[in-house]
Amino acid sequence: MSTEDALLPGSIIELHPKDTAAQAGLKKLREPVPDVLVSPLPKPAKWQTDSDKATWVHCRVCGTKHHSQVVHLSYVGHAATTKLLLDADLMWDWAPLAYDDAGLPKFDATGGLWIKLTVCGKTRLGYGNADKKNNADAGAREKEVIGDALRNAAMRFGLALDLWSKADLHADDGVEDGTGAPPPPPPPKTVEHYHADDFKKNLAAWAKLISSGTKTPEQIIFTVESKGRPMTQDQKIELASFIKVTNTGSAS
Repeated sequence: MSTEDALLPGSIIELHPKDTAAQAGLKKLREPVPDVLVSPLPKPAKWQTDSDKATWVHCRVCGTKHHSQVVHLSYVGHAATTKLLLDADLMWDWAPLAYDDAGLPKFDATGGLWIKLTVCGKTRLGYGNADKKNNADAGAREKEVIGDALRNAAMRFGLALDLWSKADLHADDGVEDGTGAPPPPPPPKTVEHYHADDFKKNLAAWAKLISSGTKTPEQIIFTVESKGRPMTQDQKIELASFIKVTNTGSAS
């Protein structure tokens, strides 16, 4: 590696790929994430978290229990992030920015972790953190922090950047005004529904996902509508019909 390819001493070394394979890999990371790899992540406001848990509902969008008005964000999990990194570069790697005396990754005072992620010869920083959870398995929080750091660093390469942008735009959703009351609903918007031709084109794939139990209709509806195109009631009913096929055990 020539001196032109290195940064200042003590900083992270970056290789500037000139070969087409590396460029193609970096470009692939900026492609839209396939819908099947996108999951809904509940983001409750404080007043929703503090509400009476006896009133919480089992959500068919994310599969957890929470307040009925919780907003969901599109989310790419650790396994999906790993797959997308492998699709771009089979030799991708990561390392902590610092090590402790035992030679293990050094977490900061808040339990967070800085990492270096290298894809196609290029290295960028990322940071991960996670809240402590009661009754969690040993090491669960550390694994969650590493996954969060990988997603954060991968975002610097453009992976799922559109989903990160939506999360940032929704960062203040549900912030209460100090009274403990939920925020007022937004004014109605005039929007274009999901196009019938697109629905017809994707229906067979969606039917397979629903009938196999891989996705629920609500999860597919969430993914589609998170892109700004709400489904019609008839389209939602047609998706839900595939649940009946699975429950009765009949095939069509």
